[in-house]
Amino acid sequence: MAEKITMSAAGVLNVPDNPIIPFIEGDGIGVDIWPAAKLVLDAAAKKHGKNIEWKEVLAGQKAFDETGDWLPDQTITDFREYLIGIKGPLTTPIGGGFRSLNVALRQILDLYVCLRPVRWFQGVPSPVKHPELVDMVIFRENTEDVYSGMEVEAGTPEAEKLRTYLMENFGWEIRPMSGIGIKPISKEGSERLIRASIKYALDHHRESVTIVHKGNIMKFTEGAFMKYGYQLVKDEFADVAVGWDDCGGKPEGKLLVKDAIADITLQQVLTRPSEFSVIATMNLNGDYLSDALAAQVGGIGIAPGANINYVTGHGIFEATHGTAPKYAGQDKVNPGSVLLSGVLMFEHLGWTDAANDIVRALEATIADKVVTYDFARQMQGATEVKCSEFAAAIVDHL
Repeated sequence: MAEKITMSAAGVLNVPDNPIIPFIEGDGIGVDIWPAAKLVLDAAAKKHGKNIEWKEVLAGQKAFDETGDWLPDQTITDFREYLIGIKGPLTTPIGGGFRSLNVALRQILDLYVCLRPVRWFQGVPSPVKHPELVDMVIFRENTEDVYSGMEVEAGTPEAEKLRTYLMENFGWEIRPMSGIGIKPISKEGSERLIRASIKYALDHHRESVTIVHKGNIMKFTEGAFMKYGYQLVKDEFADVAVGWDDCGGKPEGKLLVKDAIADITLQQVLTRPSEFSVIATMNLNGDYLSDALAAQVGGIGIAPGANINYVTGHGIFEATHGTAPKYAGQDKVNPGSVLLSGVLMFEHLGWTDAANDIVRALEATIADKVVTYDFARQMQGATEVKCSEFAAAIVDHL
């Protein structure tokens, strides 16, 4: 009989061998990639004596077609109740409703960490010379920054009222006919994200955490994020971690916490990728960085992602790409992003052996040059297969 995943009073997930896990199939290519990923996840779980009871929940176009609601309350209720879930890509409604369904899920459930591991898989086509040097884990703050900011539209009475208020009360001169936005960065939001990144780095024996920010320009938002991080190291992790300025870059066996300006970081992850291990950053910077890094190791089509609240135990693991509706139903696209998000989910659940088996089977399949069209067009001598056939080949290698 299937059971729920629960959270202990000590903050540890209790994961049965037969958990109930909600899933959102996803819009567009979700109809292709989710069944393919599920095939592999089920086979790997079964190999290790596990069995998942998948519980479908609705969001996006399918939810709207069936219920008239883009994000039904029952979906939120189920994610709250069962703690851990997985989802395909979702359509964002145009002209009204949510700014983004993905952002809405993260904010409603307070999934403050967007976890994006980025590494290269042997044989995957890459535009850089040494993709094997890319091995980074991005902790992107999910609930603040411009994604939860407020805007007023240029030319509206609200924009003019705010522009006048800022001029009269702060002396801020803003041109007429300007759109104006507010970007919140809090101490609480910054600390819990950076705390999670440090704990992850320690648990996974990573050598450094880099706080990425644009604090040289935005001193009281992004600059504050950096300062909160360094102070957190002193207040909570002084026995196991040290800031760059306090050790001159020589941590003497401790975890090194350093910082880097966002624009130079985008250059250095290309030119000096081995110098980055765990990255802690804000929402928009994390969005840019995770996609830029994914391009170095084969593209966003195989980039996994997770949205996690380490305090409550809630987590939603997700494909990081869009819905690609023109390919929907063609059994064509690479299921790697949602599959590797499932691997990330297995690791989070403590099913490490099953997760490792999937990765090895994926690498073996790519090494055989049995790949979907996105890789086949970049590889000599490749055998192009359908999405479902790619999944079946991975299962064969399990």
